[in-house]
Amino acid sequence: MIKVCGRFGVKQVDITRVIGGDANRGPDDISVEEPLQINVGWDDGHGFNEKTIAITMRTPGDDKHLAVGFLFTEGIIASATDVESVKVDGTNAVTVILNRGVRLNSSILERHSFVSSSCGACGKRSIAAVRIARRYQIAPGLPALTPDVVHVLPGILRGAQAEFSLTGGIHASALFNPQGKLIALQEDVGRHNALDKLIGAELLAGNLPLSDRILLVSGRISFELVQKAAIAGVPVIAAVGAPSSLAVELAAECGITLLGFVRDKRFNVYIDCRRILQPTPAVTQSSKVA
Repeated sequence: MIKVCGRFGVKQVDITRVIGGDANRGPDDISVEEPLQINVGWDDGHGFNEKTIAITMRTPGDDKHLAVGFLFTEGIIASATDVESVKVDGTNAVTVILNRGVRLNSSILERHSFVSSSCGACGKRSIAAVRIARRYQIAPGLPALTPDVVHVLPGILRGAQAEFSLTGGIHASALFNPQGKLIALQEDVGRHNALDKLIGAELLAGNLPLSDRILLVSGRISFELVQKAAIAGVPVIAAVGAPSSLAVELAAECGITLLGFVRDKRFNVYIDCRRILQPTPAVTQSSKVA
């Protein structure tokens, strides 16, 4: 039996727990995964048009931000001023209505179909289709971070993940300032959905480009996460897990500092050490000049 708990993105199931040779029945919390149909509506001067852009498997909640973030990181809209309104159609559909005068790229509209919760690039015809032109130039060397700031980020993220603490089955994307203060966080069963929710919220709040922010993701760093972050102007991406080879290549191309395995007071710098300030060696008595 499955029943909905108090949290929108959590359901409860009856399971059997086996510990050693003992088995016990009891409830367990799991993350909700449901389809979301993302539509776009626009007036081309001859009448109103509406088209389904994608169906993505996501955790319900912040669907408006997810839809807007998806359209932005896929190059379908360029800014918040392109959006007239966002309409929730029932439980699992959202339509983003564009302002008159917004010109749509028909080739981008045609390439989208189904997007799974685990792969934002699935369903696209080629890797070239993912390399959308960046809108913001990322300044080299900024922001400057100390290793101590990087070390504390995973603990802050984990402490703020309300649904992860219940289910252990959900991803997170979070933004921090250069001092390590948590600015915003989103959770979803899909890594790319969590990031689209985050970027969509920041876009509508007028906070792009994210030029002084650190992005921390809870799992590995894939190509599509770097691509989305680059479009939003993020200069530093950190992850609890490892990056893929394409993620490293794209980060280098975009001038993004890429950090992996950020946990247990350690991390790897895969691209661009210039933003990581080296600690000043302590001056010992023997090293002093007489």
